[in-house]
Amino acid sequence: MTDQVNQDENKLIAERRSKLAQIRENCPANGHPNKFDRKHYAADLQAEHGEKDKETLEAETAEYSIAGRVMAKRGPFLVLQDMTGRIQAYAHKTVQKDIKERWGTLDIGDIVGVTGTMHMSGKGDLYVNMDKYELLTKSLRPLPEKFHGLSDQETKYRQRYVDLIINEDTRNTFKIRSKIVDGIRKFLTERDFMEVETPMLQTIPGGATAKPFKTFHNALDIEMFMRIAPELYLKRLVVGGFEKVFEINRNFRNEGLSSRHNPEFTMIEFYQAYADYHDLMNLTEEMLRTLAEDVMGTSIIRNTVKNTDGEVVEEKLYDFGKPFERLSMVDAILKYGKEAHSNVLDENILRNPEANFDALKAMAKQVGVKQTEASKVWGAGKYICEIFEEVAEHLLDQPTFITEYPWEVSPLARRNDENPFITDRFEFFVGGRELANGFSELNDAEDQAERFKRQVEEKDAGDDEAMHFDEDYIQALEYGLPPTAGEGIGIDRLVMLFTDSPTIKDVILFPHMRPLAE
Repeated sequence: MTDQVNQDENKLIAERRSKLAQIRENCPANGHPNKFDRKHYAADLQAEHGEKDKETLEAETAEYSIAGRVMAKRGPFLVLQDMTGRIQAYAHKTVQKDIKERWGTLDIGDIVGVTGTMHMSGKGDLYVNMDKYELLTKSLRPLPEKFHGLSDQETKYRQRYVDLIINEDTRNTFKIRSKIVDGIRKFLTERDFMEVETPMLQTIPGGATAKPFKTFHNALDIEMFMRIAPELYLKRLVVGGFEKVFEINRNFRNEGLSSRHNPEFTMIEFYQAYADYHDLMNLTEEMLRTLAEDVMGTSIIRNTVKNTDGEVVEEKLYDFGKPFERLSMVDAILKYGKEAHSNVLDENILRNPEANFDALKAMAKQVGVKQTEASKVWGAGKYICEIFEEVAEHLLDQPTFITEYPWEVSPLARRNDENPFITDRFEFFVGGRELANGFSELNDAEDQAERFKRQVEEKDAGDDEAMHFDEDYIQALEYGLPPTAGEGIGIDRLVMLFTDSPTIKDVILFPHMRPLAE
């Protein structure tokens, strides 16, 4: 069947190439004119004239100039698609004859320019009555069939350009993504944050616990790393006196692929001097509520759960209009792990983990935390975090801030004044997905140096994601970082939530794919 489809497609391509060869002979622009003076767009024309009646339009003499891709042919009517939507164009008999003489039969996918007056069909559809027209680009490859579309997911990701032509839902997803990024930028700049840019090539990868991509700089003769986070550079800027900064940045992490992970992804990171993590939780709640209302038109975000046949089996409603829940990590473990692990979880052990370290390790094993070579150097804080991820994280459905992360898993966060075992840190979850990570920044240079040293020990023990020791960053802290709070929000995951997209590949225009076999 596939061979037959390929043969049919090759035949169509050959026919279109033959048409292009004839066009090249007849057209001074070699079949590809340099410009078309488009003055109008489909959606604007629909909005301006859609409510008029047929008689009113026939009496008007104004000319309109549109351009777009031929998406359907219905007798003398062409359905043209531009960046705003679709509109029809009508070719009367004289025009049809001229088109055929100059360009042969127009094909689905061809790009044309049309000028004419507005009319309405008997069915009430707007159309441009073509007086002038031009073939702008000949499409050599046929688009997917109308009723089947581009249904293969892998082909959609590999040939996103075809997906965008065919699927309105895909176009809408990326329009929403653009509005979200624009909304974040507007929200922060209105509050006096300054947008900056920091290096994507770094000599020491820092700002997150992740395995970096390596490269080599020939002129400097040094190994370099693709950025895993801009955090340490942004905090250097706060040291320098830029007290409210943000960067919408591309990060690169050499980790596995999944429905929520792509090795290249987008984040917004922002830092505010003279603020703490409570201030950022308040700011984040306000920002996400504003984005939902401005971009989606509602504070209720709808997501669906589908079966293997694509049928909706459950609808989930995430309410960004209500105050977000705030829970400590231990409280979340006790609340969400109670039903499945009530006979294992011990509140006294969880609240006093260092004094009950052996019992904590046993508890972690009982709830399903896997022991690895790297776990040999785990402390109580790491075990608490692993237990949380095993029993609670996936159950955080409504917008929730999880606070009081152990210092051991928070190498850049400030310790809590009353309980040095935890830090003034939060992560934000919706639908079991972590979307944001923020904390009061560690501005004690000596404490930061000790934490870096511990990270190096973990790296030496086999943890590829542990941090390097960044001596220049320690030097920057020694000049003095004011009390500061910082946060990162995953743009891709936020777009997944707002657009009800099941995988991160649906919200990245060109996701990374394994090369096709030769």
